Amino acid sequence: MPFKSKMCSLCKGRKLLCGKSKCPIIEKLRVFKDISQKFDKKLNKNEIFGASPPSIFVGEYNYPNVKIAPLVPPIEGDTSFLDNPLKWENKSIKAIIKYRSILVMGETNHTNVNLYKDKTSKILESIQELAMATKPVDSEIVLKHKPSFDIISSGFAPPISPKGDLLKFTIAENPKIPSKSDYIVNDELKAGDSIISLYNSGFDEYYIVKLLSAGLLGINKKLVPTRWSITGAQDTIGRYLTKKIITYPLLNEYEVYYNEFLGNRYVVLLIPDYYAYELMEVWEKGALFGCDNPPVLGDYEDLKTKGYAKETTGAFYASRLSVLEYLNKRKRQSKIVIFREITSEYYAPVGVWQVRTGVKKSFNNNGFKFNTLAGALNKVGELLNNPLEKYLLKSKILTLRNGKQMRIDEFFK
Repeated sequence: MPFKSKMCSLCKGRKLLCGKSKCPIIEKLRVFKDISQKFDKKLNKNEIFGASPPSIFVGEYNYPNVKIAPLVPPIEGDTSFLDNPLKWENKSIKAIIKYRSILVMGETNHTNVNLYKDKTSKILESIQELAMATKPVDSEIVLKHKPSFDIISSGFAPPISPKGDLLKFTIAENPKIPSKSDYIVNDELKAGDSIISLYNSGFDEYYIVKLLSAGLLGINKKLVPTRWSITGAQDTIGRYLTKKIITYPLLNEYEVYYNEFLGNRYVVLLIPDYYAYELMEVWEKGALFGCDNPPVLGDYEDLKTKGYAKETTGAFYASRLSVLEYLNKRKRQSKIVIFREITSEYYAPVGVWQVRTGVKKSFNNNGFKFNTLAGALNKVGELLNNPLEKYLLKSKILTLRNGKQMRIDEFFK
């Protein structure tokens, strides 16, 4: 968790000189203190027994030789909420960090991602079996030393803590593995086809991510770092839905949707036109990566666009999937513009799932309908904290309407 040592030493978490609503360091220490008080005897040893949610993690450092880990809490029973973003919609950032801090990660030695190059170990087989389960699994990890508390934060995956070098991993019961996923894992399907088959069978992408990360999908199976798996699964499903959506009729009106979630502000503009998609975001002062005069970051795609979203990265694919699912449900097509403002309330990263959820929840509201783009943009401007003009200067969809560059004042005629 990055911080400026001079500013932090002057502030000591009291003055909030960084502009954040809460001090990430103090909040982290509070979580650790709470966890240590409740689970000190169960965590202060190298043998951890409990019900894995189930949960695994594959790192990306030193790729293609990576570390893979099962995550096990020192508690039994229904622990699914510890690693299920679908159950976090009404939880605070502090609560999510607390959930993740209970999970103990046992890291293996570096394993080559191309599984055929390394003989599959008993530990790896057990981790793969854990990844296929849909219910908590009683498990035990034996570490080289007592686990160390050091939350690993990522803009993609939820934070993970504590951890230690894994010596032994044992599954103490028969995992509940759906016959459909067992069939797909053992079938000769390309990874993309496997992802879509699982998605159409009702499995959420978080389950699919585990299978992909554990090297269980595809013909030439390989381990995939968790961060890459999240984006890969969401992008694959998104491209699949896009092919369906471009066959649907256009929306009849301009539509605007709004939601605030975990310190993120989302405004979704749907334009009755042929498919294109754009995400723009501003990290406001006091936000995790904010500054005094934050720029507008943005990425765009149409049916001809290729390549990775370089500025908004994983958020691009997470937010796109939520809108595409909504349009697919309505059997309609549109251009999509998403405005995201990250406020000081988002003081610690909890993963790209919150973008996916935040945009998805915006459609729980009725939204606003307009006959003109000017009317829709006026409403967008009212909902945003930053000047709409900043976004218009960055936007490709809005400034290239009708195939030509437009002046800002033309939007409001």
